[in-house]
Amino acid sequence: MSSAADHGAALRELLTDVHAVLLDFDGPVTDLFRGRSTAPVALEIKTAVRKVWDHVDPEVDACDDSHGILRLLREMYDRSAPGSLDPQGLVAAEEIVTGYEYEAVKTARPAPHLVSLVDMLFKHGPPLVVVSNNSDGPIWEFFKGERVQRQEKVYAVVGRDPLLRDMKPHPGSVKRALKCVDLPPESALLVGDQLTDLSAAQQAGTPFLGYTQSPERAAQMTELGAKYVVSSHKPLIEAVKSRSSPN
Repeated sequence: MSSAADHGAALRELLTDVHAVLLDFDGPVTDLFRGRSTAPVALEIKTAVRKVWDHVDPEVDACDDSHGILRLLREMYDRSAPGSLDPQGLVAAEEIVTGYEYEAVKTARPAPHLVSLVDMLFKHGPPLVVVSNNSDGPIWEFFKGERVQRQEKVYAVVGRDPLLRDMKPHPGSVKRALKCVDLPPESALLVGDQLTDLSAAQQAGTPFLGYTQSPERAAQMTELGAKYVVSSHKPLIEAVKSRSSPN
């Protein structure tokens, strides 16, 4: 994994042409479920969806991840004959996950140096947009909470579509974020901790900064084309600070 020193100059150079930072939520902002299994949430979703659709596909039934199952349900819906599945099944699934997210943010703690990063971006720019597969309501609640209290320093939040369209790795949310700040893809930087974030950035044509404490994940990101991977927000904070400092 690359150190802050390794990437200091590179990040400063990268930020020269960056006019918005797009920050993923679960990971770079907070460890939302703090390592707890979301299998019970996935089970609740399957039960609710079966009441609307009568059945779920095998890959949906086998999924024990609360957000992975949302993508699979949308794919199942898209594969079905028009009108054969009630979109209320998607709505029910999304509402269940959103409810758990609202509960989780009540005790969620900011990632190390997150508050400093938000303050630095607000003071010196570029603007911060949160781009996430989580619902936008819980995200705002997190930034309003007593542990962060920085909601006024977040330019915008682009969260999960209520009908589960275009979840990362689809680039749709990244493109919506770019529209919020009226920028071309190459003028923003997406910071994410998942391979799905990297894929979304690549498809959108947006530079990417990997953020992970896992050497294995960092290696995977590098193998898949990520030029920069860090284990802390410190290098980005220093790069933003240096960019704003007079020569």
